[in-house]
Amino acid sequence: MHQYKLYIDGAWRESPSTMTVTSPYTGDKVAECALATTADMEKAIKSADRDFLCFRVAARGHRARILADMAKGIEARRADFVARMVHEAGKPKTLANVEVSRAVMTFAAASEEARRLAGEVIPLDGEVANAGYGPAISYWFAKSPVLAIAPFNFPLNLIAHKVAPALAVGAPVIVKPPPQAPGCAMLLAEIFHQIRQSDATLREAIPEASLQVVQAANDVTGVAIKDHRMGIVSFTGSQKVGWMLQGMAIGKKVALELGGNAAVIVNEDADLKRAAQRCAFGGFAYAGQICISVQRILVHTKVETDFIRALLDEVAKINCGDPESSDVLCGPLIDEGAARRVLSWINEAKKRGAQVLAGGTLSSNNTIAPTVMAKVPRDLPLSCEEVFGPVVVVESYADFPEAVKKANDSMYGLQAGVFTDSAALHHYATLHLEVGGIILNDIPTFRADNMPYGGVKGSGLGREGVRYAMEDYCERRTVVARNG
Repeated sequence: MHQYKLYIDGAWRESPSTMTVTSPYTGDKVAECALATTADMEKAIKSADRDFLCFRVAARGHRARILADMAKGIEARRADFVARMVHEAGKPKTLANVEVSRAVMTFAAASEEARRLAGEVIPLDGEVANAGYGPAISYWFAKSPVLAIAPFNFPLNLIAHKVAPALAVGAPVIVKPPPQAPGCAMLLAEIFHQIRQSDATLREAIPEASLQVVQAANDVTGVAIKDHRMGIVSFTGSQKVGWMLQGMAIGKKVALELGGNAAVIVNEDADLKRAAQRCAFGGFAYAGQICISVQRILVHTKVETDFIRALLDEVAKINCGDPESSDVLCGPLIDEGAARRVLSWINEAKKRGAQVLAGGTLSSNNTIAPTVMAKVPRDLPLSCEEVFGPVVVVESYADFPEAVKKANDSMYGLQAGVFTDSAALHHYATLHLEVGGIILNDIPTFRADNMPYGGVKGSGLGREGVRYAMEDYCERRTVVARNG
């Protein structure tokens, strides 16, 4: 069993208070994690603030180098990261391996972007009155230390998407890891610590408090959210908590990634077999615990019957159960409460006349069978809220504008998928779908780590993706010289 300490100001610290981490699948105790006191959090904030002015002017080459070394360190500890994801988050082993690869790419991309981030030169003499000035030079500077609050479902790569951009711009970052799965954040801190200890140049160039990992209860985390020295708060998690956090972080830059109930449009000209394969994967990988999981499938009436038949064939092939198994795609929900919530939503829909075409059952180990439903009333949670579980809802439409309208009928707007070969419909979807990202001829459950990623409406504020998060963590400073 792992024993996780706090990583504050370059040192490992114990705490009189701890929390237990259990396996979602077996229920076994897998780790004990120290919980920060208010004094611990104050120490972390003070250390980040102390090192901020030094770190933001650290040489780009040094920042790029530690990021590259961290990418190598993650790869070297791949097996350890995978084991922690499987045991703590219940993530199937194959998907955990993919996440490690993505985190390596995220840090490598940040290393490259650390060298590339540049301001711009703006000529001022377009107006004759300004001919004696300029040009103006606009620089990027890190705005402040960053508080990064991460969820359980991607306990490595979603932390990477907050930590790597912060280190790239020279912003000290305090990570508050997910309580269900803190191990990957702790392992990342180990790698950072070892790199600094083994390299005198980086130890001098990269301050101790550039990366800190502090597990804390909500009230102690609130101390950092409200503290004026933590000028940026980056949160990934539920809509309810995210908007509440924004209200607490008055006067701060807040980045929110809050999930969605993603729609897929399957048009009559689509390759139905491929669309069904991809929708089955997108709906049930990691038991649907992905913010861009397929939740609502909108199918043209002309092909609805054929598509549903193909989808059910694909769902029958999905292996569920022990995330340690290399052939499992759909593992457990994160805990018993999550599993029972999803099951209650399924039962509520059944009482209102919805049809269960597949699944709909809860077995032991917090595992719900991949569930396909039809005729779900649109005011029920399965349709209008984020399920965050292995459930998809199939609904038909008569024409493409109707499909887009139904897709937009949501408080969320993260990503959507569209299966059609029509360039005209691709264009229509691009113009009219109210989402942050549109995936043409594939499911919304796609994210490349260097692309801008984020939503509209209730899905959040700001954009992730290495370069775009770097800009979010910075502010411009413009310098103009009077000539002569």
